[in-house]
Amino acid sequence: MDELIQAIADKTGLPAEKAADAAKAAVDFIKDKLPEPIAGQIEGFLSGNAEGISDTIGGATDKLKGMFGGSD
Repeated sequence: MDELIQAIADKTGLPAEKAADAAKAAVDFIKDKLPEPIAGQIEGFLSGNAEGISDTIGGATDKLKGMFGGSD
């Protein structure tokens, strides 16, 4: 989540606190749009724990990592 906050701050010029608010709003929005099994794993994924996500959503894990600035 820290990487997402930093990316928002860098790209928008927002202070870290406002960027954190924006990141939380974005994550909440995305979680609301995803099926529960996936949405329930988003927080762990953003904290670096992607275990189980591959089994749940298959090859989409790498795409999600790229969307949120993660690396392999």
